[in-house]
Amino acid sequence: MWQPELVQTEGPIYEKIAAALERDIRAGVLSNGTRLPTLKELAALLRVTPGTVNRAYELAQRRGLVQGEVGRGTYVRAQEGLAELVSTPLVPAPSPPAEPMGGWLDLSIVKPNLPLQEPYVRAALLELSQSPLLSEMLDYTPDGGHPLHRQAGAAWMQAAGLAARPEQVLLTAGAQHGLWVAVNALTRAGDLVLGESLCYPGVASVVHGLGRRLRGVAMDEEGMDPASLRELCQRERPAMVICIATCQNPTTRVMSAARRSAIAALAREFDFILVDDDLYGFLAPTPLLPLASYAPERTLYLTSLSKSVSSTVRLGYLHCPPAWLAGLAASVRTSVWMVSPLAAQLATTLINSGKAQELCNAQRTEARQRQLMARELLGQFDYAALPTAYHLWLKLPEFWSGGDQFAAIARGHQLLVAGGDAFSMNGDGEGRQYVRIALMAGSREQMRFVLTKLAGLLKMPDTRWL
Repeated sequence: MWQPELVQTEGPIYEKIAAALERDIRAGVLSNGTRLPTLKELAALLRVTPGTVNRAYELAQRRGLVQGEVGRGTYVRAQEGLAELVSTPLVPAPSPPAEPMGGWLDLSIVKPNLPLQEPYVRAALLELSQSPLLSEMLDYTPDGGHPLHRQAGAAWMQAAGLAARPEQVLLTAGAQHGLWVAVNALTRAGDLVLGESLCYPGVASVVHGLGRRLRGVAMDEEGMDPASLRELCQRERPAMVICIATCQNPTTRVMSAARRSAIAALAREFDFILVDDDLYGFLAPTPLLPLASYAPERTLYLTSLSKSVSSTVRLGYLHCPPAWLAGLAASVRTSVWMVSPLAAQLATTLINSGKAQELCNAQRTEARQRQLMARELLGQFDYAALPTAYHLWLKLPEFWSGGDQFAAIARGHQLLVAGGDAFSMNGDGEGRQYVRIALMAGSREQMRFVLTKLAGLLKMPDTRWL
């Protein structure tokens, strides 16, 4: 009887069973026509309910892996093209094979782990190459994106807790492009746009590049401070406020439900557009409703697959009130004409098959392990992080004069980190004494080596290097 080996990642048991089934079919452990255990047999073996096994078999059947016959059972289905696939497991072992220690490991870019992505994307590309929809994906798409792709985007948002409707979804060429589209379409030159006082430099790049004014709102332990936001709104009405409510970049702070409600109430009171920049919502230690849920009539919800699934599937999703759709679609058309339907179909395949969620869970598990490693190696320093965050926000010891200087010296030691000055939206040096350290590059062995080296550099005064 088939005995699946379940990978220890977060997520429902039935998804792990289906993943194990696909992995064993790929590896040749289960050949075409093999009869699978009955629901009761596999449930007893795995100590789960028959209903859980049934859900796993149903998921595998939707993926074309198995077929069920009434009275006969469930059998492995013939898999065309599988011989062309590498036998890499669908969910790789948590620690990828060690790579040479030479060269650089980039700790300055927040992105998902590459070795975890590759087998998923490889399989999805093969499926796309054999899909009857391929010819349709070689043509131009309607404004906003192909209906199938908008439906997948809505499903992705619904999984994050947003009551999304496909007809209110637009596709963009990644989250950064989505932010550009929002600011370009919904504000005018000279308008005031607010964000957190410490925020990723992409916000400043978009706002300043479009000729809008940017100001940072003071933060507390939950992120954007409502009292400070109110004070700014009373002095000068902003056109838009951009918020990262979960795993704020760079501080990793998370807004409580009460804080989200308070920010939404201010949006109504002062009549500004709220942008819910939710790239990291899946990393929340405890699931929370998106900020957009609290004021959907005046909030643009922005997400993508670049942080949760694959950094190179440059696809973003916007969800907005119906009145904004035409302007946003025109902004997409003006900037890139249309989002690549091939990239959108690749993302749709990953979402509809359930593999995107599996990969999300695998990335969360990997991030948790790397945060534990960081606590072991950098725990003597003052830094902020979440248990499943991709990065940490580290305050330098007092004998270091600033993050940019530290980053410059670190480069001489083949260490790439992001100095904190670039994150200060008000240009006042608020982030000067900090560096942002991304943890998901390379293998765990490589990361342990680099973090150990980094800890040694942090202990040495900058005067040693001047």
